[in-house]
Amino acid sequence: MRNILGRSRRRLLALLGSAALVLGGAIALPGTAHAADILSNPGFESGSLSPWSCTGNLGSVVSSPVHGGAKSLQGAVTSSDNAQCSQTVAVQPDTTYSLSGFVRGSYVYLGVTGGASTWTTSPSAYSRLSVSFTTGAAQTSATVYVHGWYAQGTYYADDIALDGPGGGGGGDTRAPSAPSGLTSTGKTSSSVSLRWDAATDDVGVTAYDVYSGSGRVLSVSGTSATVSGLSPSTSYTFSVRARDAAGNVSAASGSVSVTTDAGPGGGTGFKQAAPYLYEGWGDPPSPTAVMSATGVKWFTMAFVLDSGGCTPAWDGSRALSGGVDQSAINQIRSAGGDVVPSFGGWQGSKLGANCSSASALAGAIQKVIDAYGLKAVDMDIENTDEFENEAVQARILTALKTVKAANPGLRTIVTFGTSTTGPTYYGNRLIEQAKSLGADIDVFTIMPFDFGGGSDMYGNTVNAAEGLKGKLKSTFGWDDATAYAHIGISGMNGLSDQQETTTPAIWTQIRDWSNAHHIARLAFWSVNRDRPCPGGGVAENCSGIGQSNWQFTSVTAGFTG
Repeated sequence: MRNILGRSRRRLLALLGSAALVLGGAIALPGTAHAADILSNPGFESGSLSPWSCTGNLGSVVSSPVHGGAKSLQGAVTSSDNAQCSQTVAVQPDTTYSLSGFVRGSYVYLGVTGGASTWTTSPSAYSRLSVSFTTGAAQTSATVYVHGWYAQGTYYADDIALDGPGGGGGGDTRAPSAPSGLTSTGKTSSSVSLRWDAATDDVGVTAYDVYSGSGRVLSVSGTSATVSGLSPSTSYTFSVRARDAAGNVSAASGSVSVTTDAGPGGGTGFKQAAPYLYEGWGDPPSPTAVMSATGVKWFTMAFVLDSGGCTPAWDGSRALSGGVDQSAINQIRSAGGDVVPSFGGWQGSKLGANCSSASALAGAIQKVIDAYGLKAVDMDIENTDEFENEAVQARILTALKTVKAANPGLRTIVTFGTSTTGPTYYGNRLIEQAKSLGADIDVFTIMPFDFGGGSDMYGNTVNAAEGLKGKLKSTFGWDDATAYAHIGISGMNGLSDQQETTTPAIWTQIRDWSNAHHIARLAFWSVNRDRPCPGGGVAENCSGIGQSNWQFTSVTAGFTG
């Protein structure tokens, strides 16, 4: 956003927030087979911790509450120790493993040392966590762990499974051949059917593992499968690996990309009312107080920048964990909400411009995804260093394509400026590059302010959105409903930097138009400014106009798409 004390929503520094819409449930055909759990004492049924070890001697085996069987793990977290319990097992190099388990407590994490992790906030009931990882070319061991969070109270874990081949050798060490001929035999708005040619093995193939991106979604015994729980109008890339009884896993088949059908009305199934919250200035309000007062569930957290060496940090200076940003995210999730981070913005040292390659940028984005278990990410592409630089635009889009393939279900959003009639030259080029690169962007969000729009902010916002719809239709070949379902609007409440005025009544009109046309996303800059100060000008902690506290947020909470 434009300049407000050096930065407004389109022109500010960078922070982050969250989210990872996870791939929905997968249906396996009859005869499903899974690799054996290679962990020892996975359900703690022996009555002892061995071979698990826990930091600070804070782990113990208890008989209640349990998920399955008669025993579970209890971790007695303190203010200085997260009670991490871990186990090291032998693994095979260049092999994909699936780690899962059931946990209960506040902020419980499950992961592999030096690799992927996931977490949940569920405080009162067991919740299943799962994450996949691939071993290195020479890796022969892996350490898996479960832990709570500092000062968040006792956690419990049960039925932890590391699904994949063991590394202990044995008589059969020869992997099957890779399956061939993978093809899609049908699709709906929520499922894709696949078939492939059988693999061969010196002993015999016992199962086929189906992957979406890098994550395994189901296993079957035959040469066909249907993956369900998918999102409408969304591209997925599938591959298959064969597995034998000894746990040897083949190389991946060739991949096939399939875009699911549009849902009712051409929708993508993704809807997000997410005003911006910024912990860097503007007297940041309590997010839970705002949630309680307005009913809003999502926040777009600004901004994530480069702290040097293509390393992500809030505002380029605050670490991803342990600070005010982590605290805000924890509060939002504890209250039943979630966050989407915004990378970039108008000023500051941006990852898109400073990371040396698309793969390096994807790695930086992945660090943030892993830190918070995100369901969505937003790239706020502005100014000459990113928006007006064709190579940087391509780098950002390629990085988003990479992380989307590596995180099934992740939603990707790009946010950029606009004219009163639709995308500018640079916005049109961004959309065209997204098409040519196959970036599969879920939401193209325009910022209809600071564009010299004059007094009719409702009319100009609608005209800008209609112009974006036309560009999406002509570029992607979509119908009206599908194009609208890929549109987002991110406004500026009250006075903009160019003295354009959006009142609560105008914002309500924009919200109602957005609902009537079933767009995907509605946001504004910012919750920090969602307070009255009539005649106060363009300020960081109020809107410059008369209104009630959190009035724009309350209106936004009524966006349903």
